Amino acid sequence: MVQPFQRLANYYETDKMAIIHHSNYIRWFEEARLYYMEQNGLPFYKIEDAGILVPVLSVDVQYRKPARYGDIVEITEWMTKFTQVKFEVCYEIRHKDTKELLVTGTTGHCFVDKDMKPVRLKKDYPEIYKVFERVAKEDKVLWEEHNRK
Repeated sequence: MVQPFQRLANYYETDKMAIIHHSNYIRWFEEARLYYMEQNGLPFYKIEDAGILVPVLSVDVQYRKPARYGDIVEITEWMTKFTQVKFEVCYEIRHKDTKELLVTGTTGHCFVDKDMKPVRLKKDYPEIYKVFERVAKEDKVLWEEHNRK
């Protein structure tokens, strides 16, 4: 299992209310997703070096409590859907010390080539497909366990 991604909430990310501006959580999702892929043996540079691009198709965020300057947050992510053309990642952002849930969300992605045409991983990139498939299977079990709590 991948350890949660930890991140310090920086002053420049705050707004006039002295809390982290809502747009920054989406950036944090991306940082966590890149960490997550690297920890699962598939850093994004390897995917891009193979000629695959992974654009964002959708973002959904639920703001529960604000993070503040100086907080350290932990971001846990799970791949909750995967086909050979698309995948979805779910996130939870918690305060590191209190474990209080701050933000939840999902991002949807697809696989395309440099001309933005869909790529079928299983057929065109079987080694990359195998890693995604393994991670999706492992995460399905973890996600189900997490939701039973």
